[in-house]
Parts: sequence; structure tokens; C-alpha cells
Amino acid sequence: MSNLPRHIAIIMDGNGRWAEAQGKSRTFGHEKGAETVRAITTYCGAHSDIERLTLYAFSTENWKRPKIEVEFLMKLLERYLKSERSTYLEGNIRFEPIGDLSIFSKSLRNVIDDVQAATIHCNGLTQCLALNYGGRDEIVRAANALRDKGEITVESLSAQLDCSHDVDLLIRTGGDHRLSNFLLWQAAYAELFFTKTLWPEFTTDELETIIKKFKTVERRFGGLN
Repeated sequence: MSNLPRHIAIIMDGNGRWAEAQGKSRTFGHEKGAETVRAITTYCGAHSDIERLTLYAFSTENWKRPKIEVEFLMKLLERYLKSERSTYLEGNIRFEPIGDLSIFSKSLRNVIDDVQAATIHCNGLTQCLALNYGGRDEIVRAANALRDKGEITVESLSAQLDCSHDVDLLIRTGGDHRLSNFLLWQAAYAELFFTKTLWPEFTTDELETIIKKFKTVERRFGGLN
């Protein structure tokens, strides 16, 4: 049996800092970061044992950023999804959003729904974008949905979450060592890897190196040492 991680999650940090180091605007870093998303998704899609790739694209806290940057990110997301539709279909990749999408514009929601519907039949990699997502918010929404349905169990709460799939490997780029409210429930037993590499410079070679290290880890899930 392959010991590749079935579910990889990535906190894509460092777009703005990378752009500023180049003497460019933060928006330039986000555009470059979108190119990295494509490369990493294509790499994971080529490995049949990797079933899911979940990317932290926009958090519930990101609304605190300058208005002009948030507006750019919304336009970039819409443009990205439109342009990547063919990439998803050609690569047999299913697109799946998680998070509270209700706050987005009707235009953006329509694009999200369209791409999700167009790729629903794809049975290769699932690329999951966390959009207006926060781990605590996800758990609260799930608990509220279950509160009148009897006892809440680990199984029932997990099934109610936006993402019911446990994470095997969680990577954060950009040098910080924290989860930043990302997949708190799903990452309970994930192997955590942190790299100083800023997201626009994160490559498939570095991902492959991390996966090789992951494969050497003995995962006990609370069992005997």
C-alpha cells in the first residue's frame, strides 16, 4: 500500500511579502501565487494516491485587509476559476469550495457554482479551495445545524463539516509556525511541515521533498510509542 498522503492541506502564506521584496505591489504577489496553485494542483493531480488538495485561499479574517486588496482578491479568484475550468476538466480534477460563500457577490458565487457543477463528474484529484473559511466558524456552523437533532457525536459533527476528510499532511509556507484557524478539526492527527519558502516560490520539487519526509514518519494516532 502506498504511504503517500491522501489528503494534503496547504496554508499559502507569503504572497505579499514576496511581492514587496521584488519592489512590486502585493497584488502582483497574489497573481504569482495563483500560478503556484496551478503548478501544485497539476502535480498532485498526476499522483493518483493523492486524493485531496485543500488550499487556504481566503480566510474569514482576510476581510480585515485593505479594501483595495480584498477587491483585487475577489476579482482574481473569479478570473482564476474561469481560466482554470479547462485545466480541471483536462486533468480530471474536481473543484470543491468550502467556507461560508454567502457573503460573496452573486457574480463570484455563480462562477464558483458553475465550475463545481462542470467538474462534479471528475474522479481524480479533488482540489478544495477554502473561501471565506475559518476553522472555528466551520465547527460552530456544524454544531448549530445539529443542535436540534439529538446528541452530537464525533461522527455526526464530522459529517456536518464543510470538509469531512481528515488531513494527512498540512504544510505552511512563509516561515510562520501556526495553523491560523485552518482545518482545526480535520488536522487533529495531521503531520505538520513548515517552510520559510514564500508561496510564489514554493515548487513541486519542494513539495516532493516534504512528501518524502512524510513517508518516513511512523504515524501512531495516539497508539503506543
